[in-house]
Amino acid sequence: MQQIPLTFPLPPDTSPALPAGLRLRRLTNGDLEAAEALTHNVQWPHRQEDWRFSLALGDGVAVVRDAQALGTALRWCWGERHATLGLIIVSQPWQGQQIGRHLLDVLMHGMDGRSLLLHATAEGRSLYERVGFKAAGEIFQHQGIAKPAQVIELPKGVRLRPMGRSDAAALVALDTLACGMPRDRLIRHLLAQGESVVLARGSEAIGFSVLRRFGRGYQVGPVVAPDLSGAQALIGYWCSRHAGRFLRVDVEAAGSLPAWLTSMGLECAASGTAMVRGLAPQRGFWHGGWALVSQALG
Repeated sequence: MQQIPLTFPLPPDTSPALPAGLRLRRLTNGDLEAAEALTHNVQWPHRQEDWRFSLALGDGVAVVRDAQALGTALRWCWGERHATLGLIIVSQPWQGQQIGRHLLDVLMHGMDGRSLLLHATAEGRSLYERVGFKAAGEIFQHQGIAKPAQVIELPKGVRLRPMGRSDAAALVALDTLACGMPRDRLIRHLLAQGESVVLARGSEAIGFSVLRRFGRGYQVGPVVAPDLSGAQALIGYWCSRHAGRFLRVDVEAAGSLPAWLTSMGLECAASGTAMVRGLAPQRGFWHGGWALVSQALG
């Protein structure tokens, strides 16, 4: 994928002044080695390939000193009314100097007409609250060595099948309903780069899941299904196919899926707070969305 050009200008000096010797510039593919090091320093598993995937779909900004990235922040715009923010990181020696606030102000510049969504760590939550974000739920990060799944009983006429060449448009539409945002570019990139399985009723696609390489192993997401059994079947397919390998699934804390994931060998390793500034999108398992693409992308 080619990197999409930056679509927003850097704002005027509306943020706290950066410490002497630091400056803002666009995040580029040349920063990916430094970005990988930043995530590893905060115990996140992102590889350079994961950064490249995220940056190609969105806009990024870096705080640099002597050409070295010391902080990063990305945003992804979905349609005309929504965006997600993520990968907001500041190198530990530079924390506590309002650099994170400066990065956040850059991301939000020119975004007043959009609903903004992010997933906050406990350390970052207070910063987001100060600029108007409100908690809208909790996210669990389940991961571990997958166990083979027992067969999930599905309603009569419902089955799993491979993704077909003509399925992409239907799967994009299902994701839009499940997450409340039109993420066409993201879903089409995932379908092209990852592996997909479809939940079908007759010839109609009613759900799907995608597996891709990420971090220490593989990530399953998004998972879109009309009910819990469909979500379990879509995730269980990958657990059985990749039994003995490291899998990760990011899900809402509410509902029955976290307990089932734990039984599959995927323990809850971390949690985060879903936060929204503006009108919250209608998303989650009540709308068919059972697992995120990732905590950064939503």
